[in-house]
Parts: sequence; structure tokens; C-alpha cells
Amino acid sequence: MRYFLRRAGFFLATLWAAITLNFLIPRLQPGDPAEAIVSRLGGQSQAIDPAQVEAVRKMLGAPDGNLLTQYGDYLAAVLQGDFGISYTYFPYTVTHMIGQGLPWTLVLVGVTQIVSFIVGTLLGAWAAYRRNSRVDSVITLGSTFVGTLPFFWLALVLIYVFAITLNWFPSGGGYGGGSNPGWTWLFFSDAFQHSVLPAVSLLIVGPIGWIIGMRNNMVQTLGEDYARLARAKGLSRRRIALTYGARIAVLPNVTGFAIALGGILGGTVLVEAIFNYPGLGRMMLEAVSNRDYPLMQALFLFITVGVLIANFLADLLYGVLDPRVRREEAV
Repeated sequence: MRYFLRRAGFFLATLWAAITLNFLIPRLQPGDPAEAIVSRLGGQSQAIDPAQVEAVRKMLGAPDGNLLTQYGDYLAAVLQGDFGISYTYFPYTVTHMIGQGLPWTLVLVGVTQIVSFIVGTLLGAWAAYRRNSRVDSVITLGSTFVGTLPFFWLALVLIYVFAITLNWFPSGGGYGGGSNPGWTWLFFSDAFQHSVLPAVSLLIVGPIGWIIGMRNNMVQTLGEDYARLARAKGLSRRRIALTYGARIAVLPNVTGFAIALGGILGGTVLVEAIFNYPGLGRMMLEAVSNRDYPLMQALFLFITVGVLIANFLADLLYGVLDPRVRREEAV
């Protein structure tokens, strides 16, 4: 019980620190988004009118007062789920825009991350089970070669071959202009066609890290003394690989998978930018480009909280999978 209470206390302390840093970092950055908007509307050659800047700041609901007052207002707003109005998508609120982009990112990145983890872990375990064989060589060398290919290059090749040359799939976007978002078969089939190329580009490189990590961890685990003792007792090779090898070797992958799942909320900026996919990754890129501080803060906070929650759950799972962790914590 002490192990789980300590993990919960560490989670709450880290969450408070993350929220505080998320408040401070945008305010320490140079530049004023209101000035940037006025300058963009009036042109670079015209002088900036302070009255116009102040009017834009009031229109956008920019915070005022000293830093401590802003911090108190920020904490109260976060607890209420109020992140303000987006400068980029005015007059829509940040919560509304995140709600629009979150389902796209969860479906695309979430499904590909889970599939990549399962496929990569199984292939890595198989390569370790058949180590020094042809299967091991093919899996290891093949994954190493694919891992050296630039991701953006693979995405562009997929667009050129399957979207431009063969015209099998759309080259970008989340859905076509002929379908409206809704719970209809037409929309879902259209959205699926638009998600194929981004998903394939993620699935090509996604399992590489899990394959290499699982293979190396399991080979090392099977060389430990308890694995040798199990072989001396006459246990089958398959039982040793599953019970003594895969169960222990998968623990580092669980931590990495937790971090990857937490990062789902941030989307994949590169893939969503290349395929013009309407997820949180592309939204973050637009927020940074336009100095949209409310949207940036909310997205960064979503990513941070997602990673913290995933790590917290991974710590709890560690305590279940490996009782030694709880015993060491109690000492």
C-alpha cells in the first residue's frame, strides 16, 4: 500500500509543477500576440497603433494584472476547464477547438500506437526466442534498415505512389468536401479512406523501437541465472521464454508504451502537417505559428497530463507485474 500511496503523491506533486510551468513558460516568451495580429492585419509597413493592440487584447480576453493574480485566475480556470478563446480560431473557445481535433488524433494515433506496440513486442519476442536464426536476422536487420529511413520521405512516397500515381487514396485531409461530419456510413467510409495513408506511414516506423527493445531485453533476460536454473530443472524452452523471458523483458516496454500513449493527446505534428490531417498535432503547429498562447497552453497541458497519467498507471502496473518493486519500496 505504501508503494501506491507514494506513487500517487509523486503524481500530484508533478502535476502541480507541470501546471505551474505551463503557466509560466508562455508568459516568459517574447512577443505579444495582440501586436502580431494587428501587424498582420495592417501590414508590416504600417506603424502599430497601441489603441488597436489594446482593443484586440480585450477582444481576445488577454489576461491582465500582476503575475500572481494571473496565476490564481489560471488555476481557477483550469479547474473549471476554461482555457479562454483561441487567437487562431476566434471566436471559438480553446475547449471547443480541442474537442474538434481530439477524436481525429485519438483514432489515428491511438490505434496506430497500440497496433505498433503489439506487433513490435511480438516480433521482438519472436526474434529473441529464435535468436541467431534466419528469422532473427530478418526481423532485426529489416527493422534496423526501415528505422534509418526518414519518416517524412516515407510519407511523401506513399502520397506519390498511392494518392497521385494510383489514385487509390486521398492525398490529405480528414474527409472530403462531399461528406459532412456525422454518424453516417458515408462519413465514416470517407474518413477511413483519408486516414489510411497517415496510418500506414505511422505503422511502418512505429514498431521499430518496440522490436529492438523487446528483442534485446528478452535476450538479456534469458541469460540470467534464474533462466539457466529453469533450463537445468528441465522446463521447456517455450515456457522459459514466456514465463521467465517475455514477462520480465516487457516491463521496460510498458513504460515506453505508457509515455507513447500519453503523447497521443499531442498528436503527431509531422504526419498531420504532411497529410493536412485535422488533429491536435496540426492544431499545435498552427498555434505556435500564430502565437496562440491559450491554445498552446491547453495543448501542452493536455500532453503533460496525459503522459503523467500514463506513467502513473504504468507504475501501478509495475507493482502488479513485478512484486520486487513493492518489496524494494517497503524497505
